[in-house]
Amino acid sequence: MWLWWGIAVVVVVALMILAQVIWGGLNLYVTVGVPAAVGATGTALLLAVALVALARTRRRIAEQRLREAVQEESRNRHRQFLQRLDHELKNPLTAVRAAVADASRTATPAVAADLEVVDAQSRRMSRLLTDLRKLAELETAPLALEDVDLAETVQDAVSAVIEEAAGRGAAVRVRLDLPAVPWPLPHVCGDGDLLYSAVYNVIANAAKYTPDGGAVEVRGREEAGAVTIEVADTGIGVPEADLDRVFHELERAGNARALPGSGLGLALVRTIVSRHGGQVRMASREGVGTRVWLTLPVMGPSADGPSTHARQG
Repeated sequence: MWLWWGIAVVVVVALMILAQVIWGGLNLYVTVGVPAAVGATGTALLLAVALVALARTRRRIAEQRLREAVQEESRNRHRQFLQRLDHELKNPLTAVRAAVADASRTATPAVAADLEVVDAQSRRMSRLLTDLRKLAELETAPLALEDVDLAETVQDAVSAVIEEAAGRGAAVRVRLDLPAVPWPLPHVCGDGDLLYSAVYNVIANAAKYTPDGGAVEVRGREEAGAVTIEVADTGIGVPEADLDRVFHELERAGNARALPGSGLGLALVRTIVSRHGGQVRMASREGVGTRVWLTLPVMGPSADGPSTHARQG
């Protein structure tokens, strides 16, 4: 009823304006009760508010879509750059290694030592290019989804890190704490190989940057339909200024650049976790230690995320 009153008021006002334009001195009197006037005014105000809210909502949606389009375009350009980099440098590096191998056969001991350095650095750059290509492909390649026992995955990664640490003579204690009661960690839907790679990289990083005699703790918990794996260490830590950068390609903490590493491990972790609809977070104090959390939804990546396919068992 109030809507019709509002329309009627608008029509009457329009007719009055038209009559004034046509007949000039014509006087028209309209009597409206107070409730009707109040109702019509309220209806008009509500309509105005609704139109403003609708316009703002549409603007927010348009801005969000624009941001997503810009981000996707940026990711596409980034992937194309990595692929071109791999293509442009692979052949020259292969030629350098072949030339070094030929020259080493007749080189003097002093020259041979220099050539060995060149060959070692060439191999390092080749591995770096391979990792960059894998990272670029990982951002778009379909996920082979399956039922993943994340507790078993973590245990396997911890065992591998302990064996590697023992092989290089490092004295780092790794402690595993996964819940057993009242129930263990639930399985998650994901790509088992990629999830192992993400967990392994975080634990291996913790062990690598923890001095002899230090400790690494790996913990797990379930909360609100998600599983969180926490890796904590008493290592060198990450400077506060570098916390936002260490998950980007080729970025390393300022206090870790003298140690071996490519700066791709955490970028790989971030991409894998993001592809699974999860989150990765880090907290660190330089000279004290670091904590990293990998949170993964039990149900796996959403259907509107990047392409996936089921793995046949």
